[in-house]
Amino acid sequence: MVGTLPIPKQLITDAWVSATWEEFLVASEDSEQTKARCYYDLGLMRIEAMPTGSAHAQDNALLATTIGFYGAMKNLSFVSFVNGSFRKSGERECQPDLAYYIDCEVQRPTKNNQPVDVEVWGAPTLAIEISSTSLSDDLGDKRLLYERLGVGEYWVVNVKAAKIIAFEVANLGSRQIQTSLVLPGLPMEIVEEALQRSQTDDDGSVSRWLIQQFSA
Repeated sequence: MVGTLPIPKQLITDAWVSATWEEFLVASEDSEQTKARCYYDLGLMRIEAMPTGSAHAQDNALLATTIGFYGAMKNLSFVSFVNGSFRKSGERECQPDLAYYIDCEVQRPTKNNQPVDVEVWGAPTLAIEISSTSLSDDLGDKRLLYERLGVGEYWVVNVKAAKIIAFEVANLGSRQIQTSLVLPGLPMEIVEEALQRSQTDDDGSVSRWLIQQFSA
């Protein structure tokens, strides 16, 4: 049983370290007690302390609002996840800040306390990392993880610069895009302006501005 395995001593956080899948499971189960986020790929695991700063939290909330408004107003079918875990057992796991299944025939993964099994439900259509302290990793090793997992699109939010670096993912590779393909017609510049406005305006004001943009 996984739970009988010892927790790795001197567990290193916020870095990729060698680990077996079984060691990752033990570490990730224990990390739930300390509100950590967990990643695994190619025999490496990364346990991250859950960001607690207001900048990360506010950008996370704003992105969720933005995509929710856009999807609803454009009559898209979608299912949303905040800090959900997505697993291909024995190979890789990730826990993006936000993730979405988007499709005209989207199915809702079963509601339970287990990671979403991507071999059953497929990888998320869109995965988003809100990057306040780990920009290089989000653009590097995590980007490769999401490519191998098979997401349709991957966004990295540069919190300090209020910028979005968005990638289309296909054929185990990715290319930067300026307009979303999975949220058809959504320009990154509108999302970025919403982030910039949120630095001085309240959420209601930004939300009303977004509704005006999406209604045009």
